[in-house]
Amino acid sequence: MTEKREFRAIRGTRDILPADSALWHWFEQIARETLESYNFREIRLPIFEDTQLFARSIGVDTDVVSKEMYTFEDREQFHVAHPLSLVDVIRLDEAVAEAWQRGTIPRTAANEAEVLTLHEACRDIERAGTPAVLRFLDSVRNLALGDSLTLRPEATASVARAYIEHGMQTLPGNQKLYYVGPMFRRERPQRGRYRQFYQVGAEVLGASDAPAIDAEVLEMLLVLFKRAGLENTTLYINSIGCKECRPKYVELLREELRKVVDKLGPDSQRRIETNPLRVLDSKLPEEQAVIEKLPRISEHLCAACRQHFAELKDELHLRDISYDENWRLVRGLDYYTRTTFEVTATGLGSQNAVCGGGRYDGLVDLLGGPAGVKGIGFAIGTDRAILSIQEGGKLPHLPGLSVFIARMGAKAYPVAVNIAKKLRACGLAVELPPQEMKFGKALGLADKLGARYALIIGEDEVASGTYTLKRLADAEQKKLSEDELLEYLESERRGSGA
Repeated sequence: MTEKREFRAIRGTRDILPADSALWHWFEQIARETLESYNFREIRLPIFEDTQLFARSIGVDTDVVSKEMYTFEDREQFHVAHPLSLVDVIRLDEAVAEAWQRGTIPRTAANEAEVLTLHEACRDIERAGTPAVLRFLDSVRNLALGDSLTLRPEATASVARAYIEHGMQTLPGNQKLYYVGPMFRRERPQRGRYRQFYQVGAEVLGASDAPAIDAEVLEMLLVLFKRAGLENTTLYINSIGCKECRPKYVELLREELRKVVDKLGPDSQRRIETNPLRVLDSKLPEEQAVIEKLPRISEHLCAACRQHFAELKDELHLRDISYDENWRLVRGLDYYTRTTFEVTATGLGSQNAVCGGGRYDGLVDLLGGPAGVKGIGFAIGTDRAILSIQEGGKLPHLPGLSVFIARMGAKAYPVAVNIAKKLRACGLAVELPPQEMKFGKALGLADKLGARYALIIGEDEVASGTYTLKRLADAEQKKLSEDELLEYLESERRGSGA
């Protein structure tokens, strides 16, 4: 007898039900329209990539790579029978040999040795018995049967990989790309933070690192939030230097942190050696006084980085964009350089960041792409943005059910099917119940479903060739011909977005 089990969403994931998905769709549409008005175009990326893509770009010592990625082996499947007969052994040995010849087993030296061991054990099984069987099974288990793949924890590395793979540096101008979709990190779930979370992101890749590019990206981001009704947002900016000045600052910071190591928690102590910049990102109350006394990177920028940051601020003033400087804004990924930024919003508690990003001028080169390609981008946490919109209480008017058709009598059904098809062709949402309902019950259901109108089709309407349209908000109703009905509802749709 099969055990009864209650299945639930995995911890850190959740279902976005229709009542909420309409708001999500609206926000994503606002984002698409805003981004495309700045000449960004959508790129759709794989949901998983080679693990080394993220390890190399994000940094092996980051929390994302060392602790949070969902990684798996893309395995060639071999069925091992239990118990294992000689015929099973021979078939398995032949299957592995064939896969090796096809190249579906990665051609590494270690795999080659295991394939040979497996084949030798196969020949010895009949003579040597159990020891050879065990050696055979060990060889099957030790084969690295596929590439290491990772569900994407972020998408900038994927965009850079696509830029390189498709030779996009040969296309005219900067490549301005955006993406919408889920990301995956094995973090501790909390308010506004999930293990499967969603992002809207944008990237600019090209030959120039002009501060005007950074400023336009920030302008676009704030325009998007304004259109979406996100209020009380704050933009924070910083510069974390370049490959010339940043390493010197990092070493200075490491030396200063070693002097106060006994005043730091375990995570910050570990980061002193692996990634000291991340100590600046600590939220532990007991560490704040110590961090405030540390040297600031703004005091150690090279001349070129100081000029770039100053010109960025001039560009922001030109665009009437207000901001706060935050010297501790370092971001968590290794590929960032120079400009970093973050936007916070109300209603999210301590986890109030809805967007973060920055410049990553060496990433394409790091991944084996053409030298000299510059980049800047951001990612909006859609989950947090939606939560902030909901907390703000100023929800947009979202399109819902426009027309509920209430029909009575056998002759009304063909008429109802026909008019439903025409109304839907006009872009209206129409509900046509599959079975006839009493008039009162039909109107009650229409009201519960939030319909704007009830379209009544009875014997009188069929005989006269007209329809009775009832507006449910105030019970006003009118008789209309088919042409009048279609014209009226189309006009209403254009005016209200219903």
